Amino acid sequence: MSAQRTILLQTTIPHTEDDWHVGRFSLLRDTLQAIGNGDGSPRYRVIVRNREPDANGDDPVLSTLPERDIDELWILGVDTGDGLSQNDVAGVLAFRERGGGVLTARDHQDLGACLRSLGTIGNVNHFHNYNPECDARCKNDDRDNPNISYPNYHSGANGNYQRIDVVEPTHPLLHSDRSASGMIEYFPAHPHEGAVDVPEGNPYARVIARGRSAQTGCTFNIAVAIEGEPCSRGPMGRVVAESTFHHFANLNWDPSLGAPSFVTDIPGNEVANDPSRLETFKDYVRNIARWLEPD
Repeated sequence: MSAQRTILLQTTIPHTEDDWHVGRFSLLRDTLQAIGNGDGSPRYRVIVRNREPDANGDDPVLSTLPERDIDELWILGVDTGDGLSQNDVAGVLAFRERGGGVLTARDHQDLGACLRSLGTIGNVNHFHNYNPECDARCKNDDRDNPNISYPNYHSGANGNYQRIDVVEPTHPLLHSDRSASGMIEYFPAHPHEGAVDVPEGNPYARVIARGRSAQTGCTFNIAVAIEGEPCSRGPMGRVVAESTFHHFANLNWDPSLGAPSFVTDIPGNEVANDPSRLETFKDYVRNIARWLEPD
């Protein structure tokens, strides 16, 4: 039987029932747990948890991550800026230096802004008040939600699909035998995605996919991959930075599972009517899991 890898799937807030707690990503958990090895054994053990700050404000797992038997961190940035303590940040950075793979996913405005402290990961994420995009892009793209400010790219309704532009050369993360083109062409849509990009002069990061606003036609980056970034021990762990955690949320895979009460956008039904495109997108999830594995 093949050795089993461990993925930590974690949010950046304590459990709050009417918020984006980790239970709202149970379909992502199930998809990761269902990935198998060639011998039929499960490839991953998936630990799911919310942030649990101790008396010092540190998360006991993230702050000691390099010492734990964990291969990948999938961190869902659902906070507004205070989701990681200094010791949590140090733990995640040391985990990457150890070779651990990291996926980050945030959302509009300053959701997930705690990610800004994570070195290169922070540099590829643009928020409203931290590391904003260029002035020309600092304006609202989503016109339906005046209470949500930029970055807020409108790729479509929750429960619908967005057709993506695959950036050449096609990254291995976007390959799928389920698609006639051999590429993953559709992602779950969301009315107000965040912003990711590659800092000028960074040779280790690249944009791998772009979306297009359903309201303005503006293009925006969906995902950035980081590979080969050096540290004293050799290459750091790989990274995938997503423009929104809604690529992976239950709401966007199956709107009938609900969302926090503050989500007022009317969902679509494209995923329900054509689940085959979601199954192809799940190849992206499977590809990420394998790609992030430490050497």
